[in-house]
Amino acid sequence: MKSSRTFTTQPPLIVHVIHHLGVGGLENGLVNLINHIPPERYRHAIVCLKGYSDFRHRILRENVEIVALNKREGHDFGLYINLFGTLRRLKPDIVHTRNLSTMEGQVIAAVAGVRTRIHGEHGRDLFDLHGKNRKYNLLRKAIRPFVNHFIAVSRDLESWLADTVGATPQRINQIYNGVDSLRFHPRDGALFRAGPQGFFTENAFVIGSVGRMAGVKNYPSLVQAFLRVLEEEPAAREHLRLLIVGEGTTRRECIDMLRKAGAEALAWFPGERADIPELMRVMDLFVLPSLGEGISNTILEAMSTGLPVVATSVGGNVELVKEEYTGMLVPPGVPSALAEAMLRYYKNPDLIIQHGKAARRQIEASFSMEAMTKGYLQVYDKALRP
Repeated sequence: MKSSRTFTTQPPLIVHVIHHLGVGGLENGLVNLINHIPPERYRHAIVCLKGYSDFRHRILRENVEIVALNKREGHDFGLYINLFGTLRRLKPDIVHTRNLSTMEGQVIAAVAGVRTRIHGEHGRDLFDLHGKNRKYNLLRKAIRPFVNHFIAVSRDLESWLADTVGATPQRINQIYNGVDSLRFHPRDGALFRAGPQGFFTENAFVIGSVGRMAGVKNYPSLVQAFLRVLEEEPAAREHLRLLIVGEGTTRRECIDMLRKAGAEALAWFPGERADIPELMRVMDLFVLPSLGEGISNTILEAMSTGLPVVATSVGGNVELVKEEYTGMLVPPGVPSALAEAMLRYYKNPDLIIQHGKAARRQIEASFSMEAMTKGYLQVYDKALRP
């Protein structure tokens, strides 16, 4: 007699290993990916070396386990034991680490018996802006044989993986981040009611940015440029506003600079927010003053919102911002160049409209969420083949 029971096979499990799940470009890209990969194709779990914040609530998929290993400061040998035990318990089909801080997880995954191992590079931090640190590159080269496949979010990082780290080009896929163009859409006439009293006036010109206020983002340079514009155009105090959304180590420094210049009332630093799309729609110009970047999610989101972008000519920024078409590129660490570009847009409303529309068209043509998801699925599927 045949049994009437049926057996179902669960989709393969991907364990994403990251440093910390909080507000950030890498983390935003991970959440978008999990939300858009069809649930019948892959399951997901996230292992955070440090921990996680309320940002985890942006994950829309059910049954995504999030594990915090609570890494101690400095070299924490116990972390490796905890990661090994977690991987043995989860039994993933794929382990996907991201950036240098998690790359040693490739070795732990191999020891734990995970056969398919992928590593992604999303950008570099202040301590190694150009990826030339000898010690870190020796570590990357030592771990390289444990990695089955690399993913780079920009052509700049793709070239660096091949030329500096020594990964073979056949084992590297370059996949741009995608942006949710329905969530981040141009201004539609709806009024933003929040914000400090008198900040969003009818004729306000809002210069905005969104990101971690860490040293590598160089937000003090943006504040210096904003103050420089006010010095050159005193009448602009009636209209110019500065909005920087995010938390980080340089936030207090930026606020103090504005206070000393008597311009604190012209700026708003609301910290971390869940209403980023609405806040972007009150901006007239988006500025990113970074010293280094992989591929900036916030640039993509600003372009999707129909904003022209002024960004520094570093990393993947030059692959996103088309000079004199969707925005302007300036040298990093030069507030006067930022100020000049900001002032040019302030004086030319037609340029704002022209570059903003071009930016939105570029997103729709080249940076869709569907294209990003397809790229990752191709890598995962290929990596799992016998």
